Amino acid sequence: MKRIVLLGATRGMGRELGRQFAGEGAELFLLGRSLEELAKTATDFKERAGGDAKVGSAYCDLEDPASFAPALQAAQDGLGTIDAIIVTAGLFATQEKLEADLDLTQRLLTVNFALTVTFCEQARSLLLAQGGGALCVFSSVAGDRGRKPVVLYGASKAGLSAYLEGLDHKYRDQGLITLCVKPGFVRTGMTTGLKEPPFAGDPEAVAADVRRALEKKKAVVYAPGMWRWVMFIIRRLPRFVMRKVGF
Repeated sequence: MKRIVLLGATRGMGRELGRQFAGEGAELFLLGRSLEELAKTATDFKERAGGDAKVGSAYCDLEDPASFAPALQAAQDGLGTIDAIIVTAGLFATQEKLEADLDLTQRLLTVNFALTVTFCEQARSLLLAQGGGALCVFSSVAGDRGRKPVVLYGASKAGLSAYLEGLDHKYRDQGLITLCVKPGFVRTGMTTGLKEPPFAGDPEAVAADVRRALEKKKAVVYAPGMWRWVMFIIRRLPRFVMRKVGF
């Protein structure tokens, strides 16, 4: 992967992926809603690549669908052919906060599903028009099964995961490699203050897992990898058990 577009590169997993790609000499184009943060991140990536790296940026906000097409066009103008478009941006809130605030619930559901899919549809069209490429999108293990602690957040990610699976089925033979990333608990700013479960991951290791999955053209990657087996079991538990457990 040499020419990469990152939506969500200024924080969390997007920033760590960008740092690792920059360290390998990739050409990057960063999309985000804060031009100031984009500039700081671009400087960081250039320094990690030795100062000569090509790092462009443009405004793009998942809550502003009018920004999607101009941002993707700017990325294509800056990079030429794009090898991968990676989407790590999204919203998170605890079940308790969402149940207490229907406006926040609507916002999270809209951003994590409807608007992320809208962005991905435009990214899909761009990649297919150039002959193919990779679309890598962060969903969550929370979408694998309805669970008490993540009823609403999990529903938003379940819809996104289903969409990405459908894309892979429909367009893989046309050159679109769709990778659905399903992180478990990762120690980032998004999870600060939350109770840490077993098998928590660090951003560096999770980003490395994602990069390997991209290189191998996988359709799904759980990160950390232990979550594949955790969710394998959770998906097979009967409902009467799920009603009793708090996981």
